[in-house]
Amino acid sequence: MNGFIGELIGTAILIAFGAGTGANVNLKKTLGRGSGWLFITVAWGFAVAFGVYAAGQFGADGHLNPAVTLGFAAFGYFPWAKVPAYLAGQFIGAFIGAALVILHYYPHFKAAKGAEDGNSVGIFATGPAIANPLFNFLSEVIATFIFIFVLLNLGDFTTGLKPLIVGFLITMVGQSFGGTTGFALNPARDLAPRLAYAVLPVPNRGDANWGYAWVPIVGPIVGGILAAGLQFLIA
Repeated sequence: MNGFIGELIGTAILIAFGAGTGANVNLKKTLGRGSGWLFITVAWGFAVAFGVYAAGQFGADGHLNPAVTLGFAAFGYFPWAKVPAYLAGQFIGAFIGAALVILHYYPHFKAAKGAEDGNSVGIFATGPAIANPLFNFLSEVIATFIFIFVLLNLGDFTTGLKPLIVGFLITMVGQSFGGTTGFALNPARDLAPRLAYAVLPVPNRGDANWGYAWVPIVGPIVGGILAAGLQFLIA
């Protein structure tokens, strides 16, 4: 239960801060509307860092990400017996975090009549700058591979300043590889908030773009497994 609760709380914090940044940057009449890519990538970095800190305090390993959990488990870095609880905590936590953002920004969603006013699924989930399924998939594989390979070489990343280092790593991945697909890196971070936008009573909401949703699910999982596999071969 500690793993489930820790991952739920940590992932909820991650998405509340991350999607909250998306809402602040995009929605009509918010004070942060129009802030740039640096603002977004730094915010997501800190969102991950604080989520990891919180998860660690509740006894979880601070994965917050099925690609991390599955990649680690595939090569013996994490026990398979804990995988279901971790995945459940991550997806439920991500949905809760997105719901909090919808509640907080409800008047702004109500004032935003459509995508031109920033009311789109992009607040919560990723999408491609250029729609090319193969290269979008490869972008997510490459970005997640680099992220998780570095993560594997940080040791216990829930203690001391390690979560902040993870946050800087996320920011760096976003700065270098995020311009193609928005660097999902994380199936729970993308799928659960996309679902929340689709099923919760968001005023004036747009399309959830389900046709693209497989990319930020499958790509990060493949990237995570490849990273753990390389670590297993060379460590």
